[in-house]
Amino acid sequence: MMDIKKVTDQFEKDWNLHLNDLKNLIRIPSVSFEGFDPKNVQRCGEAVAKLLKDRGLENIQFLEVPGAAPYIYADWLKAPDKPTVLLYAHYDVQPPGRDELWETPPFEPTEKKGIRGTNLKGTRLFARGAADDKAGIIAQTAAIYSYMQVFKKLPINIKFIVEGEEEIGSPHLNEFLLRYKTKLQADVLMLSDTTNFDIGIPALTVSLRGLAGFEIEVRALDKTVHSGMWGGPVPDAAMALNKILSSLVDENGKIAIPEIVSHIPKLTSKEEAFYAEIPFNKKEFVSQVGLAKNVSLHSEGADAWKAMWRQPSLSVNAMQAASRTNAGNILNDTAWARVTLRLAPGMDPEFCQKAISNHIRNNTPWNIDVKISFEEANAGWSADPKMYEHSAFLAAERALEKGYGRRPVKMGCGGSIPFVLPFVNFLDKAPALLIGVEDPYTNAHGENESLEIDDFKKSCLSQIFLFHELVN
Repeated sequence: MMDIKKVTDQFEKDWNLHLNDLKNLIRIPSVSFEGFDPKNVQRCGEAVAKLLKDRGLENIQFLEVPGAAPYIYADWLKAPDKPTVLLYAHYDVQPPGRDELWETPPFEPTEKKGIRGTNLKGTRLFARGAADDKAGIIAQTAAIYSYMQVFKKLPINIKFIVEGEEEIGSPHLNEFLLRYKTKLQADVLMLSDTTNFDIGIPALTVSLRGLAGFEIEVRALDKTVHSGMWGGPVPDAAMALNKILSSLVDENGKIAIPEIVSHIPKLTSKEEAFYAEIPFNKKEFVSQVGLAKNVSLHSEGADAWKAMWRQPSLSVNAMQAASRTNAGNILNDTAWARVTLRLAPGMDPEFCQKAISNHIRNNTPWNIDVKISFEEANAGWSADPKMYEHSAFLAAERALEKGYGRRPVKMGCGGSIPFVLPFVNFLDKAPALLIGVEDPYTNAHGENESLEIDDFKKSCLSQIFLFHELVN
C-alpha cells in the first residue's frame, strides 16, 4: 500500500510548479468560438499534450475528428487488477467579454485578495479560464505528478481526455465516441469542471442541465429610416423583437411556453426532500450573484435550487439593433438576439427546439419576417440516486472530506457539460464523479473570472486522495 502522506508532502513541495502550470495554460487565449483565432486553440492543445507527458502520463495522442479541435488523449495503464478511471477536462475557454469590465488583463493571470463588492479576503487568481476549466486540468496533472515523483507509478489506471470545444457545445462528440469507443472504455468517469457549494465547502454534482441555444432575427424594413418622418404607421424591428422575447416568459421569469412546461420531469418525493434540506442563505446568494439593489429574486429557498438545477430557464445573451455608440433617431430595419434555453435533466432538446420555434412564429407581431436558427443542443443528466451508494461515489466523498477537511454536499449544477450523458451511456451507466474547482463567486463565463487559490489547492489534494481511495 502506498504511503499517501509521502504523496501529499510531495505535492506541497511542488505547489509552485503546479500553479505555474496553470498560469502558463491561461496565457494561451484558447477561445473556441467563431471569430476567434483557432490557432490559439490548437496551440493550447499542444501545450496540454506536452504537460500531460511532462507530468508522467504516456501514450500521448491527438485524437482527430474532421472539423473538430483535437481531443488530447494520454494514459497510464500499468496497475493490473485495479480500476481504470477516465478523467475529463477541457482546454477551450469562453470569449473574454467586455474588456472595459475586466479589472485585470483577461489572459494574464493575476493574483489578488478578495473580490470587489464582497467581504472575501482570500487570494484569488483572476483570468479567463482560471477556473473553467484549466484549473480542472491541473488538479489532475498535479495528483498524477505527485504519485509519479514518489513511487514512479499510480495506484490506479488512468485515461485522460482533454477536449477543445466544450464551450461551443461539443458538436463533434458523438462522432468522437464512435471513432474511439474501444480506447475510451473505463470503470469510472471523473470530471473536474463543476462548482463547489461555497468557498471551503466541496460538492459532488449529481445533475446537470442541458443547453439549446438559438438566434432570432426579425426584419421590418429594407433599410433604416428617420423615426420622426416614418414613426407611427411603420413597425419597429427592435420593438417586434422585444415583444417576441417578452412572450417567452411570464411575469415571474418562468418559461411561458405550455409545451415546454408540460415536458418538465416531475421530481420524486425523495428528490423534493433532498432540495429542501440544502441550506439557503439569501444574503449570501444575493452577494454571490451580484444582484443589483432592490431587484427581486424569482424564487428563494428550495425553490431557488430547483429552479437552477432541475427546471428549464431562458436567458437573452445578446441583443443588437443599432449600435449603442452610433445610435441615431431611426427605425431599425432589423433586430437580432441570441437566446439560450437551459433544459432540465430528462427533457428532449429536439422537442423543446420545435416548441420554441412554433411559439416564436405564433407570437411574431405585425407579419414581420422572422428567422430562427438553432445551435447544436445537448441534453441534461441526472445521476441515479442508487449511485450514491456505489463504492466509487463513496470513495469520492471520503477523498473530498480529507482534502477540504469537511464532508462534501450533493448538489445540482445549472450549467451544461455535453460530455457527461453520452459518456455515461457509452460506459454502460458507469458512475460519473463530477468534482469541481469553481465556487459561487468564480463568475465563469463572465468578466473577472477567478479561482480561490486555497480551494484549488484543496481540490488537488482531494484528487490525490481519490486516486488512493479508488484502489479498492
